[in-house]
Formats: sequence, structure tokens, C-alpha cells
Amino acid sequence: MQRPLAESEAPAVYTRRAWLVAAVVLSALVASAAFRSSTGVLMEPIESEFGWSRATTAGAVSLNLVLFGCIAPFAAALLERYGPRRVVTIALLIVGAASALTTWMTSPWQLWVLWGLVIGTATGSTALVLGAIVANRWFVARRGLVVGIFSGANATGQLLFLPAIAATATHAGWRAAALIVSGLAALTALFIWLLMRDRPQDIGLIPYGARPGTPEAEPAPPPAVSPVRAALSVLREASRTWAFWALMLTFFVCGWSTNGLVQTHFIPAAHDHGMPATTAAGLLALVGIFDLVGTIASGWLTDRVDPRLLLLAYYALRGLSLFTVHSLLAPGVEPGMWIFIIFYGLDWVATVPPTVALCRIHFGLSHAGIVFGWTYAAHMVGAGLGASFAGWIRTADGTYRTAWMSAGVLCIMAAFVCLTVPKPTTPEAVEPPKPAPPSYPDEVDDAEELTFT
Repeated sequence: MQRPLAESEAPAVYTRRAWLVAAVVLSALVASAAFRSSTGVLMEPIESEFGWSRATTAGAVSLNLVLFGCIAPFAAALLERYGPRRVVTIALLIVGAASALTTWMTSPWQLWVLWGLVIGTATGSTALVLGAIVANRWFVARRGLVVGIFSGANATGQLLFLPAIAATATHAGWRAAALIVSGLAALTALFIWLLMRDRPQDIGLIPYGARPGTPEAEPAPPPAVSPVRAALSVLREASRTWAFWALMLTFFVCGWSTNGLVQTHFIPAAHDHGMPATTAAGLLALVGIFDLVGTIASGWLTDRVDPRLLLLAYYALRGLSLFTVHSLLAPGVEPGMWIFIIFYGLDWVATVPPTVALCRIHFGLSHAGIVFGWTYAAHMVGAGLGASFAGWIRTADGTYRTAWMSAGVLCIMAAFVCLTVPKPTTPEAVEPPKPAPPSYPDEVDDAEELTFT
């Protein structure tokens, strides 16, 4: 197999256009993260105005998160069938319309429909599966780095827009903040439609790093079946392999230990130890900053290191760090807590680039997006169960100690599961030739009949 083109060898137009598309997709992912996180900022103002309980507003947010995760494999099939440009533009317009309509709502069921059902489903179409599909289509070299950049979009979206949305809700009311979200969605949709293209071949180019005349320079045909049937068909075939279940199990633990436990319960757990909620929230914001650094670094490493070994290190170190949390929490921020916050931020979603790479290696370029969609659904299910389990433990024991320890054990177990993922059979997949930028070749043909290993 020929090596991918080095950056110095790639025509300048390939380089410029591929990175322009990556920048536009990054803007959509950043905006999507801002839409989802804005619900947390607007909950209290809405409760105060309508007299709704926290159970009512939190239920709508929970529905949003569940749908956001579970729609991922079907969204991936939609993206493969109809193209990212059309699907993402429509999804962003739906988000904008739903956010604007919340300014006229008067009943809880409308909040559940708009926040939970509509925005949850639409943002699911602009989740990390979008980044995985675009990276696979537009890049051969630097794929891992691009996926790492896309993975950091969640933290970036919250950091860039949450302060502005919160300030607007405080000084101008929650409706003005909701309209800002609506306008941002419409503006991002315009950028996507004008600057995005589904594949480089659509405009006479080939993926960045590909060599003309090679299979990776040719576009895979879109699925000939409906998106739902395609998603279920890939699930049926992929579920016959251990690689699929290993990735599902480990990403389930990833969701449990990040969104489910730390993101949901770190602030109340810190408050139990006497730390002010504002201080704990500031620490959690720092996690988001270091998350951006960690995911980009993980993407860079994924282009150079066996992704199974990266996942082994990420889960093992995360598990060991969780064993220390209960003893580190205190009324003030102790030096050990700073170390935990920095490390956990770097490790937060560093698991995404190597997981995407393994999906591509074991299930082929044309099916990697859908397989990653199923693993992402497992991630969000893990997040929901992890949040519920930690809340139940806190209610029963009066402390989060067991929740931290059990999550640590799960991470250690996930680390060992990573070693059971079959090793790529092509040496270049792990040790690419130098000096060219390495990439992970597809281990299966992009044929309609799936033959997974």
C-alpha cells in the first residue's frame, strides 16, 4: 500500500480546501455544544417565571441528552446517505427554530417537546459522528489530529458562548438568550451551506494526503438503503465481532466516568465537603480548558501510536485518579486537587480519536461513522446510568465515596478490555513509514456486503 502524501507533497488547493471544510465543521460542532449547554444556564430563569419544578426542567434536559446520544447511529446513516452539507444545514435550522419557539411557550410539555425532543434530535445530527465522517472523507493524512480537534469542540463551545448566554439571561432575560442561540444556529447553517461540500471529489479534488489513482482517492458509494435500515444493518453485522463489543463497553465506561459522574456530580460532591459551588464550578470550567488541549494531543498521538495502547493508558490513569477524588475534596482547593483537575481535563475525551481510528481500522471507511455512532450511543447511555447510580449512592450513603471508587474500578476494567481488541493486521496501521504523515488504512473494502474482522 502506498504511503499517504506528505503535507509538502500535497497540492496547495487540497490542503487549503480540506482545512477550510474542517474549520466550517468545527464551527458547527462548537455551536452545537453551545446549544446543548445553554439549557443549564436557562433552567433557573424559566423555573422562576413559570413556577416549574427542577424535576420538570431537568426531565427535558435528560430527554435531550438521551436522544442526543441514541440518535447518533441513525444520524451517521443520514450523513452517509444524504451528505453532511444537507443534513447539518437542516438540523441547524431546526435547532434555531425550536430555540426561537421556546420564547412563546407556556406549558411544560412544550419545553419537553422543544428542548427535549426537537433540539435533542437535531443536535444529535451535529454530534461527534459528524466529525468522524468528515475526517474520514476529507483526510487520509492527519485524520487523528482532525478528529482530536473536532472532539475538543464541546469544551470550546461551552467556553466561548456560555458566559455570553449567561450574561444575556441575567441582564436581558432568558428569552433574549434563547434568541441568541437561534440566531447563532441560523448563521452557522448559512456557513455550512455556502462553504461545506460532502466530499472532495464533488469539486474535483481528492482527500488530503491521498495519492491519485488509489482506492482511498475514490469516493465510496452512498448506502443504497434507508438510513434506519443502514444503521441497523451495520449494527447486526458489527455485533458479530468482539472489536465492536469491546469499543461499546469501553465507551460506555467513558460516558459513565465523565458526563455521568464528574460533570453531573462534581459540584454537589465538592459542596458536601464545604467547597463553595462557585469555586467547584470554576474547577469544572478548567476541566473544559484542558480537555481542548488533551483531545488535540490525543489526535496527534493517534496518528503515530497504536490506538489500543492509547486507550489502555487513558482508562487506566483515569481509574487511578478517580480513587483519589474523595480524599482530595476539601473546603479549599488543595494542591492535589489542581493535579486532578489538570489531568482529568487532559483525559476527558482523549478517548475519542483512538476509538474513531479503531472503528475505521476494523469496520472500513464507509461504515466507520455508523459504528462510531453506535459506540457514542453507548457512551451517552453510560452517562445516564452513571449519573443515576451516583445520585442513588449519595442518597443511600450520604457520600459519593462509593461512586468515585466504583467508577475507578470500571475504568481499570475498561483498560484491560482495550487489550482484547484485535491488533491491526497491517504493520503500517501501527508503524507508518517516515517521513510521511501516517494514517490508519482501512482493513476492509468499502463494499456493500460487510465482512468485518
